[in-house]
Amino acid sequence: MIALIVHGGAWNMPDDQVEAHKQGCLAALAAGWAVLAQGGTALDAVEAAVRVLEDDPTFDAGVGSFLNAIGEVELDAGIMDGASMRAGSVAAVQRVRHPISVARQVLESDYVLIVGNGAEQFAIEHGAELCDPAELVVERERQRWQEQQANPQYKGRDAFHSAHDTVGAVALDSFGTIAAATSTGGIPNKLPGRVGDSPLVGSGLYADNETGGCSTTGWGESIMKVCLAKSVADQLRTATPHEAAKANIAFLERRVQGLAGCIVLNAQGEFGWAHNTPRMAFAYQRGDEPAVAAVHADEPLLND
Repeated sequence: MIALIVHGGAWNMPDDQVEAHKQGCLAALAAGWAVLAQGGTALDAVEAAVRVLEDDPTFDAGVGSFLNAIGEVELDAGIMDGASMRAGSVAAVQRVRHPISVARQVLESDYVLIVGNGAEQFAIEHGAELCDPAELVVERERQRWQEQQANPQYKGRDAFHSAHDTVGAVALDSFGTIAAATSTGGIPNKLPGRVGDSPLVGSGLYADNETGGCSTTGWGESIMKVCLAKSVADQLRTATPHEAAKANIAFLERRVQGLAGCIVLNAQGEFGWAHNTPRMAFAYQRGDEPAVAAVHADEPLLND
């Protein structure tokens, strides 16, 4: 059994952006699925899927990321292997084309999380693909940043009424290994050096062969307070992926007034997802045909 699910963010996605999000998720799914179908590992599959999303300016990861308060892009990413429980993450990096691949290199090292200049130096020493930070900036985000600078009342939580496109993937390979990965440019107009949930094991991502894997998206300050990804994964011992996802998003909303979404895959290859934002973009495959949805929060989830 092989299976893969990817997401492209949870927010108030306008109708005219739904198709771009669907196609972006489909492209990422195809890249990861090609790895799994050829007998590749779950780690390779989620890395391949997330790299595609980092290259797509539709999403808040890599190219197209939000700008921080001083008009710069800072990237966070994390990846985890459910067999060995190894994990690797980078945060607040600026000159890296694919932060998920640097996170993968960290996973192979003696470390778990490296940030800022240290992470960039690590990337250089390990032959990562670097870029001019300006190459990650798109005009849409430059204009968004200018509007936010003119609005002193703007706060990070407000992003979910305009945009939030953190990306992620969870895979099950033919060896029975689960892997999860998440990548983001963070929230718009964030304080330089701010790190959200995405690179944090247990918050933005989690994978354990005994239960399953989870990747989250949303308001990081709320997700971190409840360790959303691990809470979902732990609940897979007694609940279906759908039940675990819905219960923990409901808890996040009730306990810390959080806004988020998550995708889930258990050790049996069963999918789940939930969100309390108006929409979340995702795609999944366990057979020959992929399926994609941008789901309204006030409608039943497709796997109800």
